[in-house]
Amino acid sequence: MMKTRFSKTFRRFLLSYLIILIIPNIAGYITYRTSIDAAEKNSIDTSLLLLKQSKDILERRMAEVQNFTRQLAINQDIALIMNENVKKDSYNIYGLWKTWRDVSYYDKTNDFLQNYYIYLNNYDVVLTPATIYYRPLHYYEQNYYSGLSFDDWKKTIIQTSHQDTILPLRSYIRNKTESFVMTYIQSLPLNSFTKPSGTVVVVIDESKISSMLMSFSSQYGGWAYITDKDGKPLASAGIDNEQIDQLGLKTTPEEMETQEFIDDTLRITVRSESNGWVYVAGIPRKALMEQADKIQHITWTVTVVALVIGLLICLLLAYRNSTPINRLVRIVREQIGQDSYVAYNDYDFLHGNISSLISDNRLLETELNRQIPLVRDAFMKRILRGEFHSLHEIRAASSQSGTEFQGDYGYVGMIRINGYSGMNTEEILNELQAARLLITQTMRTIDAAAAITDMDSDKIAVISTFASEPGTEQRKDYEKKIAGLRAILETEYRISISVSVGSSFHSLSDISRSFEEARRAMDYGAAASSDGSITWYHETWKETTTYYYPIDQEMRLLSALKVGETLEAKRIVDQIFVQNFAERGLSAEMSQQLIGEIKGTILKLIDQKVIQDPDESEHLKNRTVQIMLSEGVEQVRSELEEIIEQICELIVRKKTEKENETVDKIRKSVEARYGDANLSLYQIADSVGRPEKYISQLYKEQTGEPISDYLEKVRIKHASGLLFDSNLTIDEIAAQVGYNSSHSFRRAFKRVLGVSPSLYRKSTNE
Repeated sequence: MMKTRFSKTFRRFLLSYLIILIIPNIAGYITYRTSIDAAEKNSIDTSLLLLKQSKDILERRMAEVQNFTRQLAINQDIALIMNENVKKDSYNIYGLWKTWRDVSYYDKTNDFLQNYYIYLNNYDVVLTPATIYYRPLHYYEQNYYSGLSFDDWKKTIIQTSHQDTILPLRSYIRNKTESFVMTYIQSLPLNSFTKPSGTVVVVIDESKISSMLMSFSSQYGGWAYITDKDGKPLASAGIDNEQIDQLGLKTTPEEMETQEFIDDTLRITVRSESNGWVYVAGIPRKALMEQADKIQHITWTVTVVALVIGLLICLLLAYRNSTPINRLVRIVREQIGQDSYVAYNDYDFLHGNISSLISDNRLLETELNRQIPLVRDAFMKRILRGEFHSLHEIRAASSQSGTEFQGDYGYVGMIRINGYSGMNTEEILNELQAARLLITQTMRTIDAAAAITDMDSDKIAVISTFASEPGTEQRKDYEKKIAGLRAILETEYRISISVSVGSSFHSLSDISRSFEEARRAMDYGAAASSDGSITWYHETWKETTTYYYPIDQEMRLLSALKVGETLEAKRIVDQIFVQNFAERGLSAEMSQQLIGEIKGTILKLIDQKVIQDPDESEHLKNRTVQIMLSEGVEQVRSELEEIIEQICELIVRKKTEKENETVDKIRKSVEARYGDANLSLYQIADSVGRPEKYISQLYKEQTGEPISDYLEKVRIKHASGLLFDSNLTIDEIAAQVGYNSSHSFRRAFKRVLGVSPSLYRKSTNE
């Protein structure tokens, strides 16, 4: 066993399967590396896109802030009030109020504008979205930069000319709350290179800018920040100013975008083309490769499992495929010999020996083909003599000999060469052999489907088959062919023949009977000095001392009676009577014996207790016993047919009663278990003690509806009663009558009664 398992053939199979297993794994590894690289690139591209989106959003917001200052610059009311000549302690209160009202709604349009103020130099007032400060000091006391005095604030911010000035992050105190802000400053009017008439200051909280960068710290665990073109921080997330200084980021104007790994951190830099701001994001490699790590983990797990399973399958396939070869080699060596064919391996060994076997087989096949005519002739003689015991055996032998029949119906004819009776000299036998050959060839020319064989030195048997029972047309056609045969033989070869035909057969197993009839008809034709026409068996008077009632006829009659098939049973009895009283000349003694045999068959059936009623059984038995041939053949047949009808009627009635009883059991089972949602046809069949297919077909035949429809009606009937006289919900009723869901219950209820359960309950209550 161990030698067989680890033979050379086994190892060769195993090596082949391992190579097949390794190839897809190599391809899988290449795909895996490609996937990892693609995942890494995708993560980097996604991070870069996210940073660009943050840049674009911030630039749009700052553009909105800039547009805000441009709108203020072209506002007529602001321009008028900025250019008014203000006298000391003389204020245009209405003008200031109107200007404040015009600008107060801007803080609703952009969250960057929630904290802005406008300084009017001529009035020395500060306008905010919330109020008007008539003294700048009052505004400064509540809103000021850490480390910047009031005078410095006034001098450097609100009284100095600014053109889109942006101050980097600074500590800012607003209402005693500290935060870091970025400041945007624009002087009014625009392009004020000297002392401006007014100044717009927008204070932007760092948190509003940092919120655009929070995804880098929250999602990736990294950091991000923004600096102006001079490298001063404007906003950050996940990193402070001190850490920003430690990074020492240096970018050149040519490098608008950079991507590089520094200390296992992907650093992405994007420089704005519009204002020169630098956007920097840092993402740890571990977070960046999280997706790739998942792919790697899954890939290696699947690969290891696949390799283990694949190796086991390789071993199994190698063993399974090599074992038959090893066994075959062992058998060949045992049967042919170890030294039958010297080969390098088992395949060559089998190839050489199998080639020799094929060559020998071809020689044997050639010899068998030469023997086929003899095999066919032997088959023909066996079937004519009735040596086969079953139809299956006939068909198998027919196929083996290459004999084809057109159907199960036909005639058996016998052709005798006239003028050679009693002549047995060598010369006469040679002449008869030549004559038989000529008759056979001529007959095959006329009827290619006929099966022909020699029976004696001067006789030939011909089997002609049809797809259906031969009638008058087939008989005329058959006679025409025989007349043509006789004409050709007499005209061209001067051969005289006599032809006899048995009665038609209805099964291949009945060919022997038709042949025997043809032989008898031939003897009758010779004794009657036939005029050369066909002698048909049914046209001869048959006088015999034996009756016709074979065992197979008796078995067929019993089978027909047991299942209550009246017509079939009558047909068999009619056939028996025709065979014995119409086509045979039975003596009175033989006729008595035949009637006794038929009566015995019926009594045998009655004794088997197929009729359950004892009185009926006894009555039929007495009636059968009292049948006498003295009453006449027709009266006997009529009496037998009446008894057969009564037996079949009783059997069918009993069968119907049993079927009705089974249907009642099915209904009772359904009524008892309709509330079981898992009730199946198998459970119903088990409760009545019958197979599933039987009860399904029986119930459908008896009632005209499937069991499933009856079950549905029973459930809906009980459900309608519950809807009428109970307070259960529809869902509870559905579960109680055997439905898994209220939806299927509602559909079934409407299908059976035509209305929904709710409408039915409503109508019954009303």
